[in-house]
Amino acid sequence: MAEVLVLVEHTDGEPKKVTAELLTLARTLGEPSAVFLGGPGTYAKAKDYLAQYGAAKVYLVESEDIADHVAAPAAEVLSKLVADTSPVAVLAAATPDSREIAARTAARTDSGLIWDATALTADLTATQGIFGGSTIVSSKVTKGTPVVVVRPNSTAPEAAPSTPAETPVDITISDAAKGAKIVDRVVEAKSGRPDLTEAQVVVSGGRGLGAAEHFALVEKLADTLGAAVGASRAATDAGWYPHQNQVGQTGKTVSPQLYIAVGISGAIQHRAGMQTSKNIVAVNKDPEAPIFEFADYGIVGDLFNVVPQLTDEIQKHKAG
Repeated sequence: MAEVLVLVEHTDGEPKKVTAELLTLARTLGEPSAVFLGGPGTYAKAKDYLAQYGAAKVYLVESEDIADHVAAPAAEVLSKLVADTSPVAVLAAATPDSREIAARTAARTDSGLIWDATALTADLTATQGIFGGSTIVSSKVTKGTPVVVVRPNSTAPEAAPSTPAETPVDITISDAAKGAKIVDRVVEAKSGRPDLTEAQVVVSGGRGLGAAEHFALVEKLADTLGAAVGASRAATDAGWYPHQNQVGQTGKTVSPQLYIAVGISGAIQHRAGMQTSKNIVAVNKDPEAPIFEFADYGIVGDLFNVVPQLTDEIQKHKAG
């Protein structure tokens, strides 16, 4: 069975949920081979997780050359593996770091690249949104090894315990690849809520909230649901909520099981970042708001009345 290389998404060795999703998807295409690239001693944290989700093999590089530099060294390793193993495909997560690694790998191996896939069939036909998400198309690579960047939450992770063979990769990273060095890292303060791009439920607020202090309504509803909090570009540009929580074409792309849009009109810029959500609920006082055109459920009403009632009913249901 042909190998499918899966670039492991992790933070200091702790795998992200999207890695399990990619390994699950890879099993439908061939034999999943995880590619773990990290600093010295980090693989031990990921070993059991990769085995739990069915990695048949793990290609391993633990090096300061990987940890202390941006995407180029990782792309060199992945490109070497493509040349050495002739995989049927390479899968990576649609995150900032992995996007760049995937793009560099596609360029180095003279291969086709598919961006932001939300599904991938056995014959490597991908589903993706184009033109800001306004059009859904099927795409297929016709040259080289398909390199596919997959949106988080596109595949439900399924455990398939295995005992992967571990293969250290012998490579010397070029000086050119080490041209940009990471000189400092700042750990972002955690809110206690799920990561926005990996959350199963997201509650987002927009211009309709009217002021920064009204995001407390969104946060309370989100906390009741165990959800992440997002925001529209209008809300972040107004300074009502941090830019790292922006959902949209120029922000983050999410694909949760449930997306609740509060006071968001549904402009194409925002739609591009959330329209692949499995269930979309919109709360807006304007019955002509564009978001109602693609929402699964719509509530036309004053969000300052609707959201507190919704939060209260959910709390009663959880308590009862």
